[in-house]
Amino acid sequence: MSLMKTIRLLSTISLFIVGLALPLSAQTPANPVKPTPTERVALWSGKAPVGEGKFEDCNLELEVFLPSADKANGAAIVLCPGGGYIHHVTDREGYPIAQWLNEHGIATVILEYRLPKLRHQVPLLDAQRAIRLTRANAAAWKVDPKRIGILGFSAGGHVASTAATHFDNGVADSPDPIERINCRPDFAWLVYPVVTMGKYTNPGSRDKLLGSDPQPELVRLYSNETQVTADTPPTFLVHAVDDKPVPPENSRQFVAAMKTHRVSVELLELPSGGHGLNGCMGPLWEQWKAAALKWLTGQKVIPESSS
Repeated sequence: MSLMKTIRLLSTISLFIVGLALPLSAQTPANPVKPTPTERVALWSGKAPVGEGKFEDCNLELEVFLPSADKANGAAIVLCPGGGYIHHVTDREGYPIAQWLNEHGIATVILEYRLPKLRHQVPLLDAQRAIRLTRANAAAWKVDPKRIGILGFSAGGHVASTAATHFDNGVADSPDPIERINCRPDFAWLVYPVVTMGKYTNPGSRDKLLGSDPQPELVRLYSNETQVTADTPPTFLVHAVDDKPVPPENSRQFVAAMKTHRVSVELLELPSGGHGLNGCMGPLWEQWKAAALKWLTGQKVIPESSS
């Protein structure tokens, strides 16, 4: 083999190894397919709150995917893709999931929540708004307003677990009719979620949300295992035991808190797959999906025919 061919071969091998070493959020599948949503809905009316009475311009839209009329069962899920609070992994944890849920009769609303950039209230405000908007459009989308859940992956799992533990009945005197609507999800699915901001957190996600040296009260506020109450909605969680970026203790602590408050909870621990479950594909990926639907049937959210 010539010297030049040897150099090219070594370069190719090096690039391949570097690709394997990249975090899951940095890897992108070839030619991802982006389906056309049924409709798009503005998340906020021009100005969006950032907390502490401040607002910013916001043109985010929810992407709504409705199942066919012959499959629709009235359930809906607000879907929060992961991405380490840096970006949104919609190519794996968004569009394919929406299509799969539609096949099982579940309406899906993809929320590409605003990235926090140290504005810790922003992702939660967006998730609460998405739930309120889904309830507001329940009749038009043929959705039962009492069967609206939230699903989150990785950092999106932190958004979802925060929404599942921080909610209200709506602000009765708000001039915005959407803000008068209850934002409590009726159930939650958390897939390899960031739940805590404490010992077992994902440091990158915490830094983007709270900064590198957050105040203890903020750490506790967004450590959602400490925020569980008897009113927290039933929750299904999935985690691989060999997940290094987001240790399974995130899910285990949440489950322990749910059991303390006697709230229905189920954790599917998978023997391998790491963070992202082998790139969101393969037998383990299909296993959690089947188990989640079965759990939803057990919760009487969808009929057995849908699972």
